[in-house]
Amino acid sequence: LRLLPQQRYLQAEKAEVRALERKRNILCCLITRILKAEKQLHIDNLVFRVTDACQKGELGPGLQFLSFCCHSVDVLSCVLRLLN
Repeated sequence: LRLLPQQRYLQAEKAEVRALERKRNILCCLITRILKAEKQLHIDNLVFRVTDACQKGELGPGLQFLSFCCHSVDVLSCVLRLLN
């Protein structure tokens, strides 16, 4: 039996999947935190507030250093996922 070396592109794909999963989890937590503070908020305003918080790095306690770029499509998909 011949052993093949581990393929690097598989490791890269796993790392990308983990990064996307982490980003989605952070967005979901941020959405939940904003909705707890604002009881009635239109979905457009919610998307704007989340993307603004991401750009400013206001992700919550312990996550200030994780400012990252999030697009409105990412936020909207997380909102719809939470609603389901």
